[in-house]
Amino acid sequence: MRRPASLVLLALAVFCAALAPLLRYYAYPRLAKVPPGQYMATVLEARDATLIDYATLQPRQVAKVSMVQTVKGDARQARKIKDATGRDVVVWDTLTYVAGPDGAMVSRIPERYVFDAHSQQPVHTGGEQIDGTPVRHEGIEYKWPFQVRKHDYQYFDLMTRTAAPIHYGGTRTFHGLRVYYFEQTVPWTRVPVPRTLPLGVTPETVRQLGLERWYTTKRMFWVDPTTGSPVNGEELHREEMRWTGHPEKKPITAFAGDVRMRPDYVDSVVHLVKTQRQLLLLLTDYVPGGCTGLGAALLALALVLDGRARRDRCAFGPGVAQDGENTRMGDPRPRASLSEGGSP
Repeated sequence: MRRPASLVLLALAVFCAALAPLLRYYAYPRLAKVPPGQYMATVLEARDATLIDYATLQPRQVAKVSMVQTVKGDARQARKIKDATGRDVVVWDTLTYVAGPDGAMVSRIPERYVFDAHSQQPVHTGGEQIDGTPVRHEGIEYKWPFQVRKHDYQYFDLMTRTAAPIHYGGTRTFHGLRVYYFEQTVPWTRVPVPRTLPLGVTPETVRQLGLERWYTTKRMFWVDPTTGSPVNGEELHREEMRWTGHPEKKPITAFAGDVRMRPDYVDSVVHLVKTQRQLLLLLTDYVPGGCTGLGAALLALALVLDGRARRDRCAFGPGVAQDGENTRMGDPRPRASLSEGGSP
């Protein structure tokens, strides 16, 4: 019985050894993807900020400015694109809504962003837009790829509508998670005026007043390297209305503040990322590592049983292979033959 048992254990060991890389290098790249119908909302706040009053075109100090970012996945459109291209894609309709201290709208900028569900790279299939204007996204936005690397990435900026490097700044600990820190500084750049502003102000109104909008920011993210999801974000954000053709005139500060994620949303995001992180680690570390260890244990046990079987055969001698019934039953007495006068 030991010989067949060792063969079974050996087969199981080979299966476990093959399953480990299969999960890590075949199943994981196909199963790890952003769901197409995801919905998320994040609230950021800037305390003691500066905000323009469009009635007087003068900046004023306010206690708080809120920025609500919503992301809604269009699963139906994602299926249409997959049928046409054969790629798993995600179509995100996002909205950046800025509100003043009284809750009144300051600006709103919608966006449609299409990207590969596995790699997070943009997919240019039509329909990309920011504030109603067609754009071509480059680099990443909102989310890093799965298994984030310790290097710089190209990050797309909603305001300038261009991509620029976002720099890796080291490994840190945030709410018990080991995260990667990334930082990007966008220099002063002329940017489009949002189409939706308070008091019926439009981009044409701003142009007629002889003003144009400029913007700069220092952007910081703390990113979980397993899921590629930011668990915290912060921006040192500044906007100005500058006089066209009159550099000597003092610019009007449209917005200035340190924009941070609200603490309750930080806690919610961290909890969600920790859950998703464990699911991904099952495919990359836990199950493959367990299969490798189990396969090694089964192989060792198979070798032990096979070695014992070999020793047993040697102990009984060569007659075991062609023994009679008495020898197999453990009776050491040889059977007498008729030629020696024994009874049959």
